[in-house]
Amino acid sequence: MLPRDTFLQGLKPTLHIAHRGGALVAPENTLEAFRLAVEQHRTDMLELDVHLTRDGEVIVAHDDTLERCTDAEGPLAARTLEELRRLDAGFRFSPDNGHTFPFRGRGVRLPTLREVLRAFPALRLNVELKPDVAGAEDVLARLLTEEAALGRVCLGSEQDAIAERLVRVLPDACHFYPRDALAAFILTLKAGEAPPEDARYSVLDMPLYFGEVRLVDDALLRAAAERGKWINVWTVDDPAEMDRLLQEGIGGIMTDRPDLLRQRMDASGKPG
Repeated sequence: MLPRDTFLQGLKPTLHIAHRGGALVAPENTLEAFRLAVEQHRTDMLELDVHLTRDGEVIVAHDDTLERCTDAEGPLAARTLEELRRLDAGFRFSPDNGHTFPFRGRGVRLPTLREVLRAFPALRLNVELKPDVAGAEDVLARLLTEEAALGRVCLGSEQDAIAERLVRVLPDACHFYPRDALAAFILTLKAGEAPPEDARYSVLDMPLYFGEVRLVDDALLRAAAERGKWINVWTVDDPAEMDRLLQEGIGGIMTDRPDLLRQRMDASGKPG
C-alpha cells in the first residue's frame, strides 16, 4: 500500500511547475516542451492533461479536438494511437501571434503518458484526466501501476465525478481538488467559516484570481497549512505576481512561461 503523503514528502515551497510544459514557449503537452522545461528551466514538476485514444491508449493532450494544436481536425478520441502519431503537434505553435511557426515539420508528436513517465523517471507530474468516459480511470490506474509511478503523480480532474472515480480506483494516491470541492473549500473560508474536511484530496490546484478577486491570501494559506494541504496556483505568467507569490511562500506556481518563472525564482534567492 502506498502512503497517502508519498507525493508530498520532501516538497518545499516554492515549486516551479511548467503548465503543459510551458505552453507559451514550445508546443504544449509535447516532449519538446517538457524537455525544455526540465533541461533549461529546471522545472520541479510538469503539469499535463491526458485523454484516451480510440484503441485505449493514454495520450497527452489538453483538448478533446485536434485543430487548435495539430494539423488535423475532429475529435481526438476517434483516432487510434497510430493515427495520432502521424499528426504534427507543432503545427499551430507560434511565439509571435502567427507570424512564424518554428516547430512545423520538425517531427513534434503527441506523446503517450507512458513515454513521458519514462523520459523523466524522477520527476513529479500533475496529471489531469480529461474525458468523462466510464473506465478511463481504470486504464490510467493500470498504466501508473505498471510504471511504478504512483508515488510521483498527483491526479485529478476539474469534474468532481471523474475525480471521485479516480479516488475510488487509486485511494492511496495523491489527488487534487476538483471544481466543486475546491469551491466549497474556498467559499466557506471567504465567508469566515471553517472549510469542510475532505481527506480524499491533498492538493489545491487553483486559479490565482476569480474575476477581479485574488483568491490567495493569508487566511487561505493558513487554513491549508493547518489541514496539511498543498496549494499550486495557475496559470501565472506575470512577473509581478510571480514575485508576490514567492514572497507569500505559495506551494507551487504553474506557468506557461517557465523561462520567466525561473528568472524570477533565481532573482528572489529563495529555494526552488
